[in-house]
Parts: sequence; structure tokens; C-alpha cells
Amino acid sequence: MKTYQSSLKLLAVLVVGLSVTLFSQMPDRSKPPELGPTPSLKMNAVQKLYLANGLPVIVYEKHDVPIVQMYLVINAGSVNESENKLGLAGMTASMMDEGAAGKSSLELSDAIDFLGASISASGGLHSSSVSLRCAVSKFDESLKLFSDILLRPDFPQNELNRLRTTYLTSLMQGYDQPRVIAAAAFSKYLYGSNHPYGRTSVGTEKTLWSLSVNDLKNFYSTYYKPNNAYLIVVGDVTANEILAKLETAIGGWKQGTLPAAPFPKIKQINGRKIFLIDKPEAAQSIIRIGRVGAERMTEDYFPLQVMNTILGGSFTSRLNNNLREEHGYSYGAGSGFSFRPYAGPFIASADVQTNVTDKALIEFMKKLNEISQPVSDEELIRAKNYLALSYPDNFSNAASIAGQLADMMQYHLPENYFTQYIDKIMSVTKEDVQRVAKKYIDTNNLEIIVVGDKAKIEEGIKKTKIAKIQNESVIDVLGPMPNLR
Repeated sequence: MKTYQSSLKLLAVLVVGLSVTLFSQMPDRSKPPELGPTPSLKMNAVQKLYLANGLPVIVYEKHDVPIVQMYLVINAGSVNESENKLGLAGMTASMMDEGAAGKSSLELSDAIDFLGASISASGGLHSSSVSLRCAVSKFDESLKLFSDILLRPDFPQNELNRLRTTYLTSLMQGYDQPRVIAAAAFSKYLYGSNHPYGRTSVGTEKTLWSLSVNDLKNFYSTYYKPNNAYLIVVGDVTANEILAKLETAIGGWKQGTLPAAPFPKIKQINGRKIFLIDKPEAAQSIIRIGRVGAERMTEDYFPLQVMNTILGGSFTSRLNNNLREEHGYSYGAGSGFSFRPYAGPFIASADVQTNVTDKALIEFMKKLNEISQPVSDEELIRAKNYLALSYPDNFSNAASIAGQLADMMQYHLPENYFTQYIDKIMSVTKEDVQRVAKKYIDTNNLEIIVVGDKAKIEEGIKKTKIAKIQNESVIDVLGPMPNLR
């Protein structure tokens, strides 16, 4: 009996001791865990070489995975189009892999798929690109197809007809998509319908029908030159080996004379106005608020990144916390600067429930006004840590590294830019944040776009007295509905 009682006492002592040990190891959930030291970014050498024709080649050796990512960028896009040929840059790029070197679109696609590779071309605002991703073992064969698409596109008429119909169908679908309408309205009314940043880069019915094979060939022959391009190569290669292969494949690409391309002056918005675009029976209201922001190479770039992270650039930002967490008006809200060679837009946005459109606008204005006031130490630290801790992810794979190196080339960033990025973010002060907020978030001069059911939201918006309302229709924004003919 004594032995049994002794065993029970010992068991009780062990249970209590174990409970104390486990309790002492339980994490303290009353506050966020302490962050570790700010990470440093470790990069391999960025090697800048040149082909004999002058094409800059940036090579980043990455030998952990047998993959090669190539990204060739042409310094020409929709900003280089004339007003009567809108959509030309994008169509030219899209057509390049629709037939090249005598191979049809289907033959090219089959050849690329057989190699397990990916080759594509696309056009943007200031640039167009041709990209290749493949296994190292299939690189030589893939490079041949890449060079055919880059140097010997055929621009077949039947594929132009097909893509034109695809583009026009996409334009038609946009008339029933409030977000597309809001995006078009925001750019149009901010920059003006004749400015490259304000007009459509896809094209209109009139301009798309006007595009011919000769138009595509002329745009290609004018801008697709090695002295107007650069090539990024990331992957399991060596610089000397890749340079020799590129010289054989695209070394015959000839330089050419490039036309001058002056960029129209950008005017800041003056005053505050609400553009209400009627979309009867819309499920919700699409809100876009903004103004002209800053160019990519502004000296305020790092303070702007931190300031915007606090305002609307993260899940815990003021806008998202207010409109989503506190009020439940929206599934998500945010803000951001679109950094471009010239001043791109600043935009704050949310899709909100129809019956709280007016209330959501009031909350937007509150937060946009408040960001010019001093931020707390806690907010500043959280924003800087968010940016610093997430930055290395931009270098986690070959494609993302290629994208970062393309930015380096486009904006002539120094080679140590990436390794200094985190230090520059961490050096931003509260005074820096307040200064750029006052400079760039001027709530007296704002464009406010609301796409929604006018019959249900107009009176409420009027009562906010935020700004005068200018009523617009979808046709006012997008123009007449395209005809497929």
C-alpha cells in the first residue's frame, strides 16, 4: 500500500513539474513576437557584357537549378505610337511569335512545347519584350527558336486578323467590367485622352481596324534594334559560354537610326472632382482616388515606399484596416505609386458595398488627410520591416531576378543598388514620411472615380460635399461599343 501511495505522489510531482515546464515554454501571445535582425541581401556578381553589334547583355549566374531565363527588352512601347495607330506596339509584339522564319504559329508552338520551353512576346508602355525560359539541356535548340522570333518574324495576315478580333472582343467585354471602366476613366481624366499615359494602349475599334501588316513591319524595323535594346540572362550558365552562343544566334542583328521621341508634358490635376460613371445594377461601387505621383528616379523613392506602406501598401495599412477591418465596407483597400520613367499616378482604391459608397469616400478622405500628420514609431518600424523582410523574395527565382535586373537597366541603377536597398529603407525617418506625404498626397487636388449604380449612390455622394460630381456614362469613358464586322 505504501509503495502504491508513493508511486501516486511521484506521478503527481512529475505531472506538476511537466505542466510547469510546458507552461513556461508556451509563447506569449499578448504581443507580437520580437523581430530578428534585418536580413542582408546576398547576390552573385552581375556581369555586363556586349555582343559585337553593341547589344548589352547582363548575365547573372545561378547554378542551383538547371534553368535559363532570358528577357530581351526593346525600349519602345505604346508611348511611341501615333494617335491614329493606338495598339500598334502591343500588336507588333503579340504577332512576333505568331509566325517566324517560315514557321506558322502552330508549328512554332509545337516546336516550343516539344522542348518544354516557354517563349513569349509582349508590349508595354515604354518597352516591349521577348522572353525565353527553358531547361539548360534544351537551351541551344530553344535559342534557335528565340532568335527566329526576335529576328525573323513573318507577321502573317491571317494571324493579324485573328488577333485583331481577339483585341476587339476584349474591348467589348470591358464595357461590362466596372474595374476596367474605372481604370480607363482614371487614366483618361488624370492625364487627358491624348496623352500617352491617358489613352488606351490596347487600341480602339478605329485604330485596330486600321492596323496593317506593313504597319507592324514598320514599327518593328524602326524600333527593334540592338542599340535600342538589352538582354538579361539568368540561370545555370557561364558568361563566356552564353556570350559565344548569343553571338552566333543574334550577333547578326543590325543597329539602326532611332527617331527622336519627345514625351509630352505632364500636368498635375487642379482642384478636386468626382467623376461618377453610371453602371446600372452594378454589384458594388468601384472607387479610385489619386493624382499624378512621381517618376521612378525621384530622390523621394524610398520615403515614398515607406509612407505608402503605412497608408495602403500592406494588409495592416491604414486604408485596409479602416475600410476592411473596422467598418467592413470592402474586402480590401490599398494604395500605390506607379513608378515610370515619367511621373506615373498615385492611386488609392477599393471596391465597396453599394450602400456604403458615401461612407467609404468619407473614410478615404480621412486617411488621406491624416497621412500628412506625424506617424508613430510603431507604424514606422512596422512599415520598414515589412519592406526589408519581403525584399529578398524578389531574388528567389530566375524570373524575378531577371525582372529586377531589367529595372536596373531601364533606370540606369548602380550595380550595388540591390544590396543597398534595405539599408536605404531602414534609414527613412518619420520626418521623411511626413515630408513626402505633404508633397505628394495633396487632398485639395484629387481625382475621384466612382463606377456604380448612379440611382443608388449619387444622393449619398452629394451629401458628403467632398467635391462636385461630374456624371459620365460608360460610352463617355470607353467610346462607342466596338463592331467586330
